[in-house]
Amino acid sequence: MPDPSFPQPQDAALIPRFAGLPTFMRLPISTSALGVDIGLVGVPFDGGTTNRAGARHGPREIRNASSFIRRIHHASGISPYDLARVADLGDSPVNPIDLMKSLDLITGFFSEIKGHGTIPISAGGDHLITLPILRALASTTPVGMVHFDAHSDTNDRYFGDNLYTHGTPFRRAVEEGLLDPRRVIQIGIRGSIYDPSDLDFAKAAGFRIVFIEEFVKRTPEDIIAEAREIVGDKPVYVSFDVDAIDPSQAPGTGTPEIGGFTTFEAQRMVRGLQGLNIIGADVVEVSPPFDLSNMTSILGATLMFELLCIVAARFQA
Repeated sequence: MPDPSFPQPQDAALIPRFAGLPTFMRLPISTSALGVDIGLVGVPFDGGTTNRAGARHGPREIRNASSFIRRIHHASGISPYDLARVADLGDSPVNPIDLMKSLDLITGFFSEIKGHGTIPISAGGDHLITLPILRALASTTPVGMVHFDAHSDTNDRYFGDNLYTHGTPFRRAVEEGLLDPRRVIQIGIRGSIYDPSDLDFAKAAGFRIVFIEEFVKRTPEDIIAEAREIVGDKPVYVSFDVDAIDPSQAPGTGTPEIGGFTTFEAQRMVRGLQGLNIIGADVVEVSPPFDLSNMTSILGATLMFELLCIVAARFQA
């Protein structure tokens, strides 16, 4: 039976899933991370987008789509709400017309979450949001990262001297000492590039890049076994850009690349991360204006639940 002292999702047998205020997984909203083990957070920011905007609307639609998610993981049997105190912590503040101010606001919001010992699982927003989150979570020591994406996001600058876009966060994170590049693996990389040197920084820094051509010759479980070896038992962040998945299954994203992996391959890989020392995670680049039948928002909600379950497993007695 659920622990009555833990926050619980609304009971769909009492309040239909199409009714009530939309929150992540139909959980209570908490205005503070105090006493919360795992916080679900929205970051409605796409000021780092270089082409098709819209990911700022991702958190709202993912919340709505998460009403489809039930209590218990069908494969693992994990009921995260019975293992950990989980709540919707609302949205990070952002400034839609001031990119640098937004980065500071996001860092401040997540610093407070970290200060309460809460593990955040976030819904973006474009991929630049990971940089200010890492500024908060990795402020004292660099962390490893398991990164699912079609793109390396290690470019240097766009449009002259713009250092902060959704194509640059992990270059900046290495430069700022937030990521240990020898403990970073990027899975699903593919698509055309601007210049032959585009991936030189990531390779020179020590990132392990798994191109999609290599991925399809192996199994998801094999790839994740390697990922576990790379990140080890030290703190690790998990970042999942939905454009890692083929756009036939995730059309609602700003920078689609054909030839990606499937939603089930994604689930298998995330499940394989259980037991790692995960300090935070995000699902980014869900862009509802480009979605069809909410399928990408449902994907985002489901990936958040997969991440929630593997993080909650750490709280098992």
